[in-house]
Amino acid sequence: MTACADCPVRNRAICSVLEDGERAILSQIGHRQSLSAGQTLMWEGDKSSVVANVIEGVLKLSTSLGDGREQIVGIAYPADFVGRPFGDQTRYTISAITDARIHSFPRAGFEKFAQEHPKLEHRILERTLTELDNSRQWMLLLGRKTAQEKLATFLLDMSERLKDECCDEILAPLDKFTLPFGRQQIANILGLTIETVSRQLTELTKADLIKLPDQREVLILDRNRLQELTDL
Repeated sequence: MTACADCPVRNRAICSVLEDGERAILSQIGHRQSLSAGQTLMWEGDKSSVVANVIEGVLKLSTSLGDGREQIVGIAYPADFVGRPFGDQTRYTISAITDARIHSFPRAGFEKFAQEHPKLEHRILERTLTELDNSRQWMLLLGRKTAQEKLATFLLDMSERLKDECCDEILAPLDKFTLPFGRQQIANILGLTIETVSRQLTELTKADLIKLPDQREVLILDRNRLQELTDL
């Protein structure tokens, strides 16, 4: 990619509210960066110096518990925005789950640009409120839903978030997709054990709701019934 016009998430990323010329100026402030699976972009507790648009791949937001365990508190997909503008400290460690590409910006330069472009500031506020809503849903998922309900919700969310990137049309959720992470990471995300994840996947398979051709591939056979499991 050499220009914003070639960016696969240009109509969904946080900068989509800008005019072409404004996006070109913003683009020059930052640079495109490739991350390998497992590579860390930001560390929890460090000074907040970078923000970024996710272009390709999947990143995780995690925090360290008192006993050294990792808790995954969020997942960032293409078109998501990571980092903390207008904040001095990074709250979470942000690492690539898969190979990924991002467009990163120095926080100070991005903040200055945002202050000069109210449309971008407004979009940041919208994204912040959306993340707040997502956090509340996450609390519901972890605190009130059963293991099976958690996994059903997770699979439906994956089918929505992993669909092919396209700027020109709204695509339907996928009925067949490959998970970007293994069962242990799914367990960490959902606050379950790997044994519980494996058992619930088996139960969903036996109920003919999904099919698992291999460890990572998922085929949704009955989306309506799977959706029913997510309703409290």
